[in-house]
Amino acid sequence: MAANPTAVSDEDFADILAATRQFVRNQVVPRELEIMAADRVPDDIREQTKEMGLFGYAIPQEWGGLGLNLAQDVELAMEFGYTSLALRSMFGTNNGIAGQVLVGFGTDEQKSRWLEGIASGAVVASFALTEPGAGSNPAGLRTKAVRDGSGGQERSDSGSDTDWVITGQKRFITNAPNADLFVTFARTRPADADGAGIAVFLVPADSPGVTIGAKDAKMGQEGAWTADVSFDEVRVGADALVGGSEDVGYRAAMTSLARGRVHIAALAVGAAQRALDESVAYAATATQGGTPIGDFQLVQAMIADQQTGVMAGRALVREAARLWVTEEDRRIAPSSAKLFCTEMAGKVADLAVQIHGGSGYMREVAVERIYREVRLLRLYEGTSEIQRLIIGGGLVKAAQRKAKASA
Repeated sequence: MAANPTAVSDEDFADILAATRQFVRNQVVPRELEIMAADRVPDDIREQTKEMGLFGYAIPQEWGGLGLNLAQDVELAMEFGYTSLALRSMFGTNNGIAGQVLVGFGTDEQKSRWLEGIASGAVVASFALTEPGAGSNPAGLRTKAVRDGSGGQERSDSGSDTDWVITGQKRFITNAPNADLFVTFARTRPADADGAGIAVFLVPADSPGVTIGAKDAKMGQEGAWTADVSFDEVRVGADALVGGSEDVGYRAAMTSLARGRVHIAALAVGAAQRALDESVAYAATATQGGTPIGDFQLVQAMIADQQTGVMAGRALVREAARLWVTEEDRRIAPSSAKLFCTEMAGKVADLAVQIHGGSGYMREVAVERIYREVRLLRLYEGTSEIQRLIIGGGLVKAAQRKAKASA
């Protein structure tokens, strides 16, 4: 995909960022306990996010979005991370891994049909990739799509109107309980010299054969709903095949996930900043033996480690986003940012609980929620272990290619 020019000026973006920060700090933060207790984001907050354009901030303006690029996206993500991660989850897939598949790989007809609804929030798009046996590595996909009457042997590139029939099981699908559209990955053939054999289909949630499982009961991120999704001989037309080609799927998945990794890294930085702020405020006022605990050098050392991690993470996220926009690095940098920042957020949250002592283990204290919420960031959109393989393997292969070329 070619880099899109920034459609929003620095001045206009500064206003968007300021409004987002004010919304998060003044409207959402005070209601975090309400979100946690009810396991849902209140309807009035959801409507405010629609009115602010947050369901489509990363969708191009021609389709009704704000048209922010990834360098601007991460600045917003650091604000979203400052509060309950359920807020970002509401519109994250619309802007990110689901919406970007359409933006980058959809046909003109597919974009025209879906993107305006996605940008406005009228359509909630879900990214249906993960399966019981295929998580961070899509190559293990078992969901199948076959062309009606062909056993899956024919290619869709011919433009035939033949239907596709999709069967399989997806797991941990974000926003599945209230999704309108599933951007669904399915295997059309075994991997071969022509590609991975994975295609992407646009499956309306109300299609016959689509079944949504019970809402998952998770460790944290209350209000961010996930569930299993079953496809039992779900029939879609040829126009549901993203890009009109069955060989677009694996590339679409990898590109969307890589972009999403930079966004998740920024989200982690925002959560870590909140944990740091809570720690400093507590240390400055809580006392032990009549002395503010912030006067104790070991507490200061923990705060210093938090601050250093947050600053390093913020710089890394911004650099990774810049490299994405300029197309200099869309593989190693995203994985490096996600690996460091999500691991960093876990360490900062752990220190925050330690600084708070017993209070930090209490359910209605912010750092307890943050501690539980950020744990998931090291798992989805590629585990830390997968990121290490991408980074290490990518650097070694690049060096091998260079050595071979110079031999």
